[in-house]
Amino acid sequence: MATETKQHTGPERAAIFMMSLGEEAAAEILRHMGPKEVQKIGVAMASLERVSRSDINQVLGEFSGVVQDQTALGIGADDYVRNVLRSALGDEKAEGLIDRILLGRNSKGLEALKWLDPRAVAEMIRHEHPQIVAIVLSHLDPDQSAETLSYLPERMQSDLILRIATLDGVQPAALQELDEILERQLSGKNTAKSSMIGGIKTAADILNFMEASKETVIMDGVLQVDEDLAARIQELMFVFDNLIDVDDRGLQTLMREISTESLVLALKGAEDELKDKIFRNMSKRAAEMLREDLETKGPVRISDVEAAQKEILTVARRLADSGEIVLGGKGGEAML
Repeated sequence: MATETKQHTGPERAAIFMMSLGEEAAAEILRHMGPKEVQKIGVAMASLERVSRSDINQVLGEFSGVVQDQTALGIGADDYVRNVLRSALGDEKAEGLIDRILLGRNSKGLEALKWLDPRAVAEMIRHEHPQIVAIVLSHLDPDQSAETLSYLPERMQSDLILRIATLDGVQPAALQELDEILERQLSGKNTAKSSMIGGIKTAADILNFMEASKETVIMDGVLQVDEDLAARIQELMFVFDNLIDVDDRGLQTLMREISTESLVLALKGAEDELKDKIFRNMSKRAAEMLREDLETKGPVRISDVEAAQKEILTVARRLADSGEIVLGGKGGEAML
């Protein structure tokens, strides 16, 4: 009887392929990947167990088939990337992503920052012009930007979010200045190209990863300067109560990834409508136990509730990033 092959996720297939190559070849491939990709594949490698020969053959066969289908690899790659993304996302949504991909490929200095600890990034940029700092934060992933921002002086934080939200493209002169800074500190190459980074969505994504207390202070600062802009940022932010917009299957997937203790704490500050939806997506017994835990849980600090909610939102964003759930924000669009 033939061995049944398991359906593996993308990171798992990549992990199987890498582990079949041997350590040296796998290490060489990893050198060409970004930090997020390395982390995902590394986790998948560490989690693999009981991989059958048929699984390996299937993955290697798929890889071979993809390679054989490709011709003239690298020729016209920029046009290919632009056309595919525009077809998939539309011109408006694709433009910023296209520029970021093509800029990131050639700007080793900016990409190198993604491998640094957020505290180190903050120390590197804290004395630069605020507009340069805003460009750097816009280029980093939102969670790294949020942590980097938290290490910068509080008096700068609201101003930087304002600059990020109103950043409408980056002129070559600004990127030239940024490249010169990175060349001095990271030996990065100077490749000044215009890029559509920053904007209100980027500002909202960064704030989503900030601690609630710091997020409030920053938004208050933005509100004092520009009420309309503050409202537009808030509209795009995904907060805990927005989980009510996640469909039932997605909510069930999320709850499998979080601890009961975190859920109890988080729900202490949630709206009744969200609580009811969570109860409906649990077994009757599990829902009863959760209600009992909520009722018997004594007073808790607001900071503990906010921390638990942020923890759950971090898991939700990770699941959304991997395509396992879809997050619906206040603006009505998928956030990730």
